[in-house]
Amino acid sequence: MLEKLSEKFSDVVRSIGGKATISEKNVEEAVEQIKLALLEADVNLRVVRRFVNSTLEEARGEKVLRSVQPGQQFIKLVHDKLVALLGEGRSDLVLKGPDTTSVILLLGLQGSGKTTTASKLAFMLKGKGRRVLLAACDLVRPAAVEQLRVLGSQIGVDVYIEEGAKDPVKVAAAALAKARRELYDTLIVDTTGRLQIDEPMMQEIVRVRDAVKPDEALLVADAMTGQAAADIAKTFDERVGLTGVILSKFDSDTRGGAALSLKSVTGKPVKFIGTSEKPEGLEPFFPERVAGRILGMGDIVGLVEKAQSVYDQKQVEELERKMANSDFTLQDWLEQLGQVKKMGSFKSMIEMIPGLAGQIDEDRIDRGAMKAQESILQSMTRKERSNHLIIGPSRRTRIARGSGTSVGEVNRLLKQFEKTRLAMKKMMKNKGQMAQMMAQQQKGR
Repeated sequence: MLEKLSEKFSDVVRSIGGKATISEKNVEEAVEQIKLALLEADVNLRVVRRFVNSTLEEARGEKVLRSVQPGQQFIKLVHDKLVALLGEGRSDLVLKGPDTTSVILLLGLQGSGKTTTASKLAFMLKGKGRRVLLAACDLVRPAAVEQLRVLGSQIGVDVYIEEGAKDPVKVAAAALAKARRELYDTLIVDTTGRLQIDEPMMQEIVRVRDAVKPDEALLVADAMTGQAAADIAKTFDERVGLTGVILSKFDSDTRGGAALSLKSVTGKPVKFIGTSEKPEGLEPFFPERVAGRILGMGDIVGLVEKAQSVYDQKQVEELERKMANSDFTLQDWLEQLGQVKKMGSFKSMIEMIPGLAGQIDEDRIDRGAMKAQESILQSMTRKERSNHLIIGPSRRTRIARGSGTSVGEVNRLLKQFEKTRLAMKKMMKNKGQMAQMMAQQQKGR
């Protein structure tokens, strides 16, 4: 995500970040590069002007030019300005307690991913312990009701549907009544979209809003539409009153115009971003982390959170035990590959590691060595994965044939596995020795 913008900003960081001294000319050249990068990213022109002028004004000051590390001070200034542009701080949903029903109204144009986002949001809230009801109130788009029914079934969330209904206002009101009666603490209303904003749609949405009195009115906007998303948000806010925005298809957005324009143009925060088509592909929007990724600084906190979402403490402890005792098997390796895949695409993980964004070809990782390894492991029997020592020449030939690889690739995987096991055991031994030393030091105090 935001590859083009990140690439341009990373160039600026490399050119000026390490300089021991910088001049006003250096600053002006860097700011000009930033200006061009923002315009190419389809950021709103007024937003670009304000950003550039304020950055230039502060960067020319004594705090930057006369500091001990002026290059780093300039990059920090740009980072802080980006954070301010993106919205300064996480903006979470404002919902009532579990004893009453909170209502989330989702708005957006047709094709923005509103219905899919409704199910993702429901899945997220369900994971937080809330009891969610989805309401199918998009009665215009063909198959919208059926799509929500299917998505709700996939994630285990109830969907309120009125077959043959024509009035979305009545459906929304009935859904709210059901939610209150049957003690759902959250109602998510999926409303009608259009190919473009028109008066009948706005009037209908206002009536739905008045019927359910939402706690959150969130616009689902396609991140790939650039600054047009900010203009759409402004119109919806003026007519309906928004509390925030969800940027869908953020994982496909190479430019960043929507994310960087929205807060300044509308005053409304981006609350979530769509990062994949999967039910879990909706993430909170953290301005500081996105700013870090734009500048090529990565997002280590986000990467750790992804890992924590797929590994629990017991799994980690069991894995450490196996590593320490050389009990780590090919079966464990196959399971670890599956866990890594749950964390998302390699592309998204690479972007979170400082300095790696744009440096590694994700396709070569996904479609090359990792897929070949998985195919080889899956072509083994469970007995072979549990004890790799029984995999002789005939078994290796069968495994290569079954995985569509060569015997040489199977041999390389087994050699790599042996080296990995030895490295794991050594690492765990060193970890244990370090822990003992620290314990002894504590006792000696």
